[in-house]
Order: sequence, then C-alpha cells, then structure tokens
Amino acid sequence: MTPVEELTEIPEMLGGRVKTLQWRIHAAILARRDHPDDLAALDQHGIEPFDLVCVGFYPFTQIASRHGVTEADAVEMIDIGGPSMLRGAAKNFAHVAPVCSPERYPEILAELRDSDGLSDETRRSLAAEAFAKTAAYETAIASWFLGREAFPDRFIPSFVKVAELSYGENPHQRAAYYAEEGGRRHLLSRVTQLHGKQLSFNNLNDLSAARRLLGEFQLPAAVIVKHANPAGVALAGTLAEAFRKAFDADPVSAYGMVLAVNRSVGAELGRELAERFIEVLVAPGYDEEALEALRRKPATRILLDEERRRSDLGERDFKRVIGGLLVQDGDREVDDRSGMELVCGDASEETWGDLLFAWRVCKHVSSNAIVIVRSLQTLGIGGGQTSRVDSVRLAVEKAREHGHDLEGAVLASDAFIPFADGPQVALEAGVRALIQPGGAKRDDEVVAAVETGGGAMVFTRRRHFRH
Repeated sequence: MTPVEELTEIPEMLGGRVKTLQWRIHAAILARRDHPDDLAALDQHGIEPFDLVCVGFYPFTQIASRHGVTEADAVEMIDIGGPSMLRGAAKNFAHVAPVCSPERYPEILAELRDSDGLSDETRRSLAAEAFAKTAAYETAIASWFLGREAFPDRFIPSFVKVAELSYGENPHQRAAYYAEEGGRRHLLSRVTQLHGKQLSFNNLNDLSAARRLLGEFQLPAAVIVKHANPAGVALAGTLAEAFRKAFDADPVSAYGMVLAVNRSVGAELGRELAERFIEVLVAPGYDEEALEALRRKPATRILLDEERRRSDLGERDFKRVIGGLLVQDGDREVDDRSGMELVCGDASEETWGDLLFAWRVCKHVSSNAIVIVRSLQTLGIGGGQTSRVDSVRLAVEKAREHGHDLEGAVLASDAFIPFADGPQVALEAGVRALIQPGGAKRDDEVVAAVETGGGAMVFTRRRHFRH
C-alpha cells in the first residue's frame, strides 16, 4: 500500500482537510488511455494512472442527524476529496472503475478474477452508481443547510431503492419501493418478514396506513385496513378481544385484510387468525404455536414489527401532481380533549372515550370521513364520498348491514358538518353524540338540530382531511 503523500510528494495539510485534492491524484484518475497527449503528460511527470478508485465518504448523514450535534461537527463531516475523486473516476469510467458500494465488492472482485477487466456494462453501471451516490450526498448536505427553513426555495429529496416489486397498483404498472435517505427509519426498516409471499405495492400502501393508525393507541388495539382505509378498528382489555371486535365491525370488508396489532399474538389468537383470509399480518411478537398455525397459510405475509416508537412523527407528506409535488407537514399530532368544546348536551367519561377514539380513527379515513363508534369499536365507516351526508348514510348502512344497533353510538366527522341533514340521519339511527371541527356558516343550525334530537356535540376546532 502506497500512502497518498508518496504519490503527491506533499504531506497532508490543514488538519487533514487537504490530502487528495492534488493534481497528481486527479491526473492519475482523469487521464484517458486512448489520448496520446494524456499519456505523454503522465510520463512527463512520472504519474502512474489509476485503474480503479474505491471511495467511502465521511459519514455526514449519521453525524448530522445525531441529537445535539454542533454545526462545527456536522460541517467537519462534509467530504470534499472523496466525492471529487469518485466523480473524476465516474467521468473517466471507460478507463477507471469508480466503486462506492461495499455491496458490490464481491461482484467486482469476481469479474476481475474471471476476466481481463471489467466489462463496459459494469463500468457504466458503476459510473451511474457513483454519480447517484455523490448526488445523494450533496442532497443530504444541502437539505441540512436548508433545514432551517420550513419550506425552502429548493426541495431536494433523495430516495434509495429497497425492493423491486412484482407490479404496481395494477399488473400493467411497473413498481419499486424506495426509502427516504437521511437516517430516518422507514416502513420496513425494523420489520422482518417471517413467512409468506413477497409484499406487493398495495400491501405496502395498506401496511403504512395500518401502522400509522395503530400508532394512535396505547391500549391493546387491532386495525384492519383495506385499500388504505380502516375497515374495522377496536380497543379492548386483551388483543384477542380487540381483534374480534375489529373483525365483527365489518367482516365482509375484512376478507383479505391487512391486520396490524400492538401486542404479541398468542397461541389461541394465532389459531383463530389462521382461520381467516389475511393478506398481511404485522405484530410486535408471536408465540411459537401461533406462528405454527399461521404458517399453514402459504400466502399470508407474517411480519414482525420491532419498532418501539412512532417513526412517522415529524415526517412531511408528499402528494404527486402533474409536473410537481405538493409538500406539507404530516398530520401526526395526538388528539386529546385540550382545546375541544362541548357545545350542546352532556357527555359521560365513557362517551368522551368513544368520541376521542372515533376522532383518531376518522383522521385516517378518506374524506369526507364519517366514523361511528360504540364501546371503542368502529360500527360503521363512510369515506371517499363527494358529500358528507352521503358518508353518514354509508356509515349507517354499513353498520346496519352487519347487524349493529347504533343506539347510544357516537359519530366523528373529519371536517365541519355544513348542514343539519347529516346529524339528523345519524340521530334517527340512534347516534347520541357527535364530534366535529365546527366552523361552518350554519353551525348554529347544526348544533340546534343535535340538541333538539337529544344528542351532544363536541367541537374540536381542528380538521383532519385526508384526500
């Protein structure tokens, strides 16, 4: 091994900041072997050309993302020489192989052993990877500097591919799963698949929705999701009871479910789940007997979730539009009674519990969202309608379809209720308390209708659209 200073004939300086930023190094990288003038210049200065440049950057992202890191420490981790050499090698890929991924070392070594050199295809692939690496590195640094602004003039996200997917939402669409770079945990970063087929595009979309909703609760909870919307959600004293309540909420929609739970799956529940058609099951643990029963279904994707804290807090939401991107703060705040107002009627502590539960579930239903709840169990969910009263009717109809008596139930609406028609439908069905943001022009009429119908109403002063 030859030290850098022997090649440059100059010792490193400025505390190590300048080592490879030297003309001999970069001439050895950039010289074109098919240009006689380049080779003559190397001979004149006694420089041996490089055939391969293998570079690892300073760990800027790991250091800069640490809690309490100083600006000086973060800035010191901005690598200059490494990216410069890698970019030079990538530019001259026809003659110099740029290597920046340890995962490719075995492949490259094998090709060098088995042939006279690297193929043109391999070299182009390494060049593309090198430029992607330097681009992502610069993006991380730029994002760190721009992070002082909530929405800077230039937004530069960077994502790395986690998995190829068999197809997208439909078989004719190609797809892959990418995770955002920058040290943030992602959907699968602490998830281990224990059994079943490969996760699909739709599985991952539903899994994300289920985990976000599950993160709202501390009590034993079961969340059943279909098409990124909750189909049944329940809390109970035990996980088995929570699942049964969530399943009974809408057993028709639960067919082919994505099920997320926040307690370990015991043997009895595992055997019960094995009797259901479950596309994806995610839990923080499994009894061995439970796994044995669940593995009898070849297609069921069994996931072990080892995340112990919400990893989506503080995340920005992205929505793709034609030729652009809408970016917003995530709707991640935990909702409690602070700031809420009981504007008519009376609400017991049990009713308040149902109202807050319904309100949290409502946040995760497509607008216009209506959630009907009793005893910490969803009974009817209506969403994705173009009018709020239609969502109320849908929620009531779905509850009745599955044999639920709505007497004494509560209703949550993700946005203000514009007219008295929706509450009247709910009150006639047996609902006795409603929770909604308030703020409509006809609030007085809506409140009066609820009061006349013998119900209670809470204004949250906050809405939860999810389009």
